[in-house]
Amino acid sequence: MLTLTRAVRVFAYAAAVDMRKGFDGLGALVEQHLGGQLLQGDVFLFVGRSRRRAKVLYFDGTGLVLLTKRLFQGRFARPWPEKGEASVELTVAELSLFLEGCELAGRWKLSPPAFEEKTLAVGRTP
Repeated sequence: MLTLTRAVRVFAYAAAVDMRKGFDGLGALVEQHLGGQLLQGDVFLFVGRSRRRAKVLYFDGTGLVLLTKRLFQGRFARPWPEKGEASVELTVAELSLFLEGCELAGRWKLSPPAFEEKTLAVGRTP
């Protein structure tokens, strides 16, 4: 069972991955192409060329965890990055929906923007 909080960052690797890769091969992709730090607690999603298999790699504080899912029918959606980007950042909810087989058709921000404290000028204006 995968239990993640909203504070966790999730990255989907944009290119198809050889699903024979394990901890070391996927970890090398994270460090070389995604510029990520594998041991910081971020979650990384990889999808195979046929889009029937997906792997999730993350560090749980004591070791690396590699989850694999193979679909018997259908295909996983293709994570679409912006041009030139090696990955797409997802929310934990989007990762969960992706693994359930949903396709991300669009993204809408449901949470308000982060609060920014502003100083107010006190005094009279002429």
